Amino acid sequence: MTTLATAGTSFTLGRRASFWVSAAVVGHTLWTSAAPACTYPLYAAQWHLTPTVITSIFAVYPITVVAALLLFGNLSDQIGRRATMLLGLAASLLGVLLFAAAPSVAWIFIGRFFMGVGVGLSTSPATAALVEFSAAGQSERANAVATIATAVGLAAATLIGGGLIQYAPFPTHLNFWVLFAVLAMLFGATWLLPRHAAIDGAARWRPGAVSVPKSIRWPFAISAVAVTGGYALGALFLSLGTQVAHDLIGSANALVNGAAIALFATVTGAVTLAAKRLSANASIVLGGLSSATGMGLLALSANNHSLPVFLVGLAFGGAAYSLQFRGGLTMINASASPAHRAGTLSAIFLIGYLLMGAIAMALGISATAWGLRAAIDVGAPGIGLIGLLGVVLVAWNVRLPVRAPVAAPCLR
Repeated sequence: MTTLATAGTSFTLGRRASFWVSAAVVGHTLWTSAAPACTYPLYAAQWHLTPTVITSIFAVYPITVVAALLLFGNLSDQIGRRATMLLGLAASLLGVLLFAAAPSVAWIFIGRFFMGVGVGLSTSPATAALVEFSAAGQSERANAVATIATAVGLAAATLIGGGLIQYAPFPTHLNFWVLFAVLAMLFGATWLLPRHAAIDGAARWRPGAVSVPKSIRWPFAISAVAVTGGYALGALFLSLGTQVAHDLIGSANALVNGAAIALFATVTGAVTLAAKRLSANASIVLGGLSSATGMGLLALSANNHSLPVFLVGLAFGGAAYSLQFRGGLTMINASASPAHRAGTLSAIFLIGYLLMGAIAMALGISATAWGLRAAIDVGAPGIGLIGLLGVVLVAWNVRLPVRAPVAAPCLR
């Protein structure tokens, strides 16, 4: 059972405000991750970087997230959600500051490292806090809000970033100063959250303590594939999306390219709201089919230099991300107990981010060796297959003998 200790400040946020601050922390993970997306073409031109270097900059982030999850995956079950989120936001602030002041690509790599630490520390506790600050019986709403928060973060990164890059001074710096100011305000709001006491029955924290109870390993496997499928879409669109729009589609306007990626986020939010009554199984199946369709359209647009087809592919990708991510979270949150929630979520995110980094690196190496179009021709079908694997696993799970249901998690 989770209990809340009195915060050591003169003012502590109530449950509703705490819920929305936790949602903002979830949203910051995608804003921080995607903030450099519209800047990658500028870095490539300014410092003469190959696609391998660009995707390596992107890949540092998920690989660092994986390391942070391995080291601190269940830390918030011990020291509390608030304290862990504050540590994560502090690391994100440092990473964004390094981007804002970067005089060379070395600073970008170091900044990306700290961004990864920040997201790795804050993703699981913020997602768990959303469930725990929800009203009784509203965990489904928390899952939907978590997905929408990531969509809002992605849209903010690409629209604000694209606009500042195209029309404001200091195109490789100002975007990050704005994000730094936003994160500083979010840090202040998070400071006012109630302090969570340690959770009874939680596994003792130690490096590498991320684990999955045997009783939920099958839903965990399905959830991991679903979330990975969503993150794989992010790896493609965030590491190479603006480069595809610029080089293969022929759009030179940073705001237009950012708006195209923002379409991915907009559809993500809209589909999340429309699909809030879908079961986890239905969400994962529809998400997998949407992913395969979107990846097919992306490959078609790259080969035919078609902006309309590219936009439709992005829309299908946004729908796929929403359905897969929401379906995965819904399934695992219904299965994991409060004592293991953060640790189990960390294991899910660990797998997703690890494969995200591997996919980004593979795309960059392929683009450098064979060209950007060839990388899309190979990478897009592979990502679509991850979505279809989720469909197969759900179908197999439905055919398994009926088992004793897992007890509903106690939120308080």
